[in-house]
Amino acid sequence: MPAHQQSPSYEGRPLPRPGDEVVDQGLGFDLGTLLTRRRVLAFLGVGAAGVGLAACGGTSSTSSATSSASGTTAGALTEIPDETAGPFPGDGSNGPDVLEQSGIVRSDIRSSFGEASGTAAGVPMTLELTVRDLANGGVPFAGVAVYVWHCDRDGRYSMYSDGVTDQNYLRGVQIADATGTVSFTSIVPACYPGRWPHVHFEVYPDQASITDATTTLATSQVALPEDVCDAAYATAGYSESVRTLAQISLTSDNVFGEDGGASQLATASGDASRGWTVSLPVGVDTTTTPGARGPRG
Repeated sequence: MPAHQQSPSYEGRPLPRPGDEVVDQGLGFDLGTLLTRRRVLAFLGVGAAGVGLAACGGTSSTSSATSSASGTTAGALTEIPDETAGPFPGDGSNGPDVLEQSGIVRSDIRSSFGEASGTAAGVPMTLELTVRDLANGGVPFAGVAVYVWHCDRDGRYSMYSDGVTDQNYLRGVQIADATGTVSFTSIVPACYPGRWPHVHFEVYPDQASITDATTTLATSQVALPEDVCDAAYATAGYSESVRTLAQISLTSDNVFGEDGGASQLATASGDASRGWTVSLPVGVDTTTTPGARGPRG
């Protein structure tokens, strides 16, 4: 080789096998290349894990960890199962329509409103539902309207059951805030024959949509924790619920029984004297078609 012609090199280092490709220069040359890169990356503040990713042409370890964490958070919440609204929805789909009445948007649903004046007695319960938009990565579903309803301490549904057809208590709508959360002040409902203690709810696109039951994004139910029910039913007024709760379980319930209410069982804090706060995350996927709403009888 003429003296003026330089020997083939890679990153300033002469190739031990000038006639071969860079990848065929031998283990010693490869290790030297890796160590050189490691020094540069260390100077830039990238750890050993980053070296491996850089050598493979991948993203940095920081970006990978962030994506993984976001995916886990968004993916942990599944779509809330579509359930029957039952025979007592009061949304106009089978007769009475409380959603047409002025005053339905309220947080304290213990008392009737409008021309009715009754109040439902029972152990205080705050119900918090946090709605997430699964079609957009699980972000808070701000602005959706959530309608909730449930039976009273005696297992009666206002607007339908004998003795309370002239009442509209334990029904109300709230608009989800920036965190996707709605909160209702209510009472612990009874356990009546054949059903685990529960709260019904419907999610609507916005407040303007609540007068049309066909616009719901989701219809489902919240299963109350057993310890909450046991403590509440030990207080005055719930004696019938003690007997009926002993005859039912989450797995034998005709709504929650398929999976034991895995994604519908609320968490709770509090006690029977001060009341309970019952919470449930609600995943809503607008890219899926809501399931059958069940019998309205």
